[in-house]
Amino acid sequence: QVQLVESGGGLVQPGGSLRLSCAASGSIFSIIGMGWYRQAPGEQRELVATITMDGNTNYADPVKGRFTISRGKNAVYLQMSSLKFEDTAVYYCNADLRTRRWGTIEDYWGRGTQVTVSS
Repeated sequence: QVQLVESGGGLVQPGGSLRLSCAASGSIFSIIGMGWYRQAPGEQRELVATITMDGNTNYADPVKGRFTISRGKNAVYLQMSSLKFEDTAVYYCNADLRTRRWGTIEDYWGRGTQVTVSS
């Protein structure tokens, strides 16, 4: 019913920038919030940033001051600056949404986009 598709990942040098995008499509009535998570090899998936569709944001400590999350109607973006080696991970898009007016809130995930920070 609902798909989340990430784009914008790639290889970047330390100190560089990337902008990730996530587009949600399908049977969406309303989106409560969207966010970005990341997972490095052998590590737990961790929160990067979240945003409600009325604009409230939350950032993980390691990315505060370097990353900025923003939103569209059915989209979320992550502007990443001053990238570090430790930012290397697969970045996943997440959405909490309703597919019907009186439906429950459901959790959806994209398949991820690779970000590699290397010199």
